[in-house]
Amino acid sequence: MQTRKILIVEDEAVTRNTLISLFQAEGYDVYSAEDGDEMHTLLSEQEIHLVVMDIGLPGKNGLMLARELREQRNIGLIFLTGRDNDVDRILGLEIGADDYLVKPFNPRELTIRARNLINRTGELTSTSSAEVSEYKFNGWCLDCDSRSLVNPDQESTRLPKSEFRALKLLLDNPGKIMTREQLIKEMTGRELKPNDRTVDVTIRRLRKHFEEAPGAPELISTIHGEGYRFSGQLD
Repeated sequence: MQTRKILIVEDEAVTRNTLISLFQAEGYDVYSAEDGDEMHTLLSEQEIHLVVMDIGLPGKNGLMLARELREQRNIGLIFLTGRDNDVDRILGLEIGADDYLVKPFNPRELTIRARNLINRTGELTSTSSAEVSEYKFNGWCLDCDSRSLVNPDQESTRLPKSEFRALKLLLDNPGKIMTREQLIKEMTGRELKPNDRTVDVTIRRLRKHFEEAPGAPELISTIHGEGYRFSGQLD
């Protein structure tokens, strides 16, 4: 099996070297970058399986670089930040980060999350040919290859990874209640934490796409105390 490659994007030397040593000890091939330019250079040269990125980078910060990364590649992305800020966390996940850890973090927790994410994204890649390429429902279409939501007027919107994964899980289970635990696991590969509103914010943003269509039926229903359910009609 090919050794997995991790790219650390961190400008602070002590933290960067600590992360390099941590992942090398776990058997990964580890590359490092101090800013966005170095990140893009390494991504063009190496087949990277996971990016671990600090949000507070000089020049273009991690949020800006995550947008650029998601336009080019669909690989695992974990954000690190020195601020325990819900706005940063939710924005990062909606841009396309798969997970988020606040410094100082537990090294063991980071390596477990990284391993689970790499395994999960690898499984998605290996089974992608057998998966449904698109879902049509109530005049809408979810194109899985481009991660785009196409409305009844054929206008296309590329969804952040968290929204795409949440909607796909709901469409894979029409009429079934998907709990917040199931949704957060599908969206980020992690467990639901107390007072974590990531799922609710993501569902609210998904609903906005559908609410823009006049007379659109409710396609995602809230089941109070349990979770959410796709209530539309698959073609």
